[in-house]
Amino acid sequence: MSIEKNSAAPAANAPPSNFLRAIVDNDIAAGTHDRPGMPSVITRFPPEPNGYLHIGHAKSICLNFGMARDYNGRCHLRFDDTNPEKEDQEYVDTIMDSVKWLGFSWEQGGQAYLHYASDYFDQLYAMAEYLIEHGHAYVDSQSADDMAKNRGNFGTPGTNSPFRDRPAAESLQLLRDMKAGKYPDGAHILRAKMSDDAMASSIMTNRDPALYRIRHAHHHRTGDAWCIYPMYDYTHPISDALESITHSLCTLEFTDHRPFYDWLLATLAPGGFFTPPVPRQYEFSRLNLTYLVMSKRKLRQLVDENIVSGWDDPRMPTLVGLRRRGYSPESIQLFCERIGVSKADAWIDMSTLEGSLRDDLDPKAARAIAVLRPLKLIVDNFPAGETVECSAPVHPHHPEMGSRAFPFSKELWIEQEDFMETPVKGYFRFTPPTADKPGSRVRLKYGFIAECTGFDKDADGKVIAVHVNYFEDSKSGTPGADTYKVKGTITWVSAAHALEAEVRLYDRLFLDPNPDAGGKDFKLALNPNALETVTAYLEPSLAAAVGEQRFQFERHGYFVADSVDSTPGKPVFNRAVTLKDSWK
Repeated sequence: MSIEKNSAAPAANAPPSNFLRAIVDNDIAAGTHDRPGMPSVITRFPPEPNGYLHIGHAKSICLNFGMARDYNGRCHLRFDDTNPEKEDQEYVDTIMDSVKWLGFSWEQGGQAYLHYASDYFDQLYAMAEYLIEHGHAYVDSQSADDMAKNRGNFGTPGTNSPFRDRPAAESLQLLRDMKAGKYPDGAHILRAKMSDDAMASSIMTNRDPALYRIRHAHHHRTGDAWCIYPMYDYTHPISDALESITHSLCTLEFTDHRPFYDWLLATLAPGGFFTPPVPRQYEFSRLNLTYLVMSKRKLRQLVDENIVSGWDDPRMPTLVGLRRRGYSPESIQLFCERIGVSKADAWIDMSTLEGSLRDDLDPKAARAIAVLRPLKLIVDNFPAGETVECSAPVHPHHPEMGSRAFPFSKELWIEQEDFMETPVKGYFRFTPPTADKPGSRVRLKYGFIAECTGFDKDADGKVIAVHVNYFEDSKSGTPGADTYKVKGTITWVSAAHALEAEVRLYDRLFLDPNPDAGGKDFKLALNPNALETVTAYLEPSLAAAVGEQRFQFERHGYFVADSVDSTPGKPVFNRAVTLKDSWK
């Protein structure tokens, strides 16, 4: 696999070409899926409601909904809810919310194309009986161990089950008894017979694939009405056909499942269960993003072991986590456009996702000043108790967004890094006077020029305050400002008026670009500095910030008001991304 870095975004009005669009274009030209009153392109996004969606799912969402949008078709949201022990309404709700947040909808023309595999349980069962009656399925009564042993492996052909030639009537009665709850979990399973020599197939998924298994489990929608549940590989193609899906887009791991997909629909077609033409499955590469794990099992482990605070922890690659971190829907759509669609597996560098967020927020995020690691700056010659109003644009390139005002006073907060007692070469911020030269002069951005006159230390030798004198005629925006020439400019806030706030500095969760590759213990690669919480001082206007409102804190990066912990007048801010890619 290669690692792909950031690339230029495609033109907004010209969807990027890829092999899937070429297939769709050819199908439309040939009338492959022409049906009266139906669009030529109908796609679907079919998540299992057993967890929270992550950035990898965003690629599929943008692809399926985006293709339908671009071809004036429609995309269905369908929940593959056939595994009741792991599914819950909580996951259904968050998946629906995430799809909407990303900017897509399953509603069209006043109709909601929202479906569940459980909607089709009766039809799926009827088709299972049809397969048995026509010699294409049988009930296998082997133990799980024997079934696994007889299945063979990639180098060894499988062995037919001793129940493979069970009479259809016997298999049919067993299936009905399974449905009636007469057998415990694992006693029997329904399997397909794709061909006489299917167990010798080089494709493991063709070796008499399972269709139904016994599960005495409560289903979040159907309750206890069923104790047998269909397998995903059986449910998926049938659901596609019942919904008249035209192009079933899957990731590459489903390539080996395509022969069964095609066989099942072709075998059921004579039964009149659905209207031709049947769907076709096409595969594309899944998203592999560095510095992340995206296995649901491993993400759940992070949550269950309290390594993160929950599924929406801003360090998580879940969509709820990215949203809370400060990612915008537009930035994720831009990211998905940039990485493109292909059949080639590749690792996408995390910088591509972070760059997409910067490029989306830069032209629209309001600017603000924040001092994250404060050091007191005392303006000795400024009158105590007085203030001077300073102003700055909300956005330097969009004057129509207006301006913001904040006070200049005797005591300010500056960043600790803006003073150096013994300066290094090329340092242009505050430095103290020496025997042979005065202290440095620095512009307090949007305010005045100030000259360092000294500093204070505590008993441990730590610098606790810097003293300066300001030049009254040097205020930014006035004619006098141009008479002073300085090399350094720093940000600041008035100590008496600043908003004290909790700011969370998030970074990548893992230090290793491939934390779980090759069977590695991904927890050994956790970044101990993935979260740093500081008490910062912000310009006063930020007290009005509400959840999910994004800002560029000048010098520091892009931040968002936390949607969970912020309260009116007391926001908590999360760092979404730094201003530049400085990851090492």
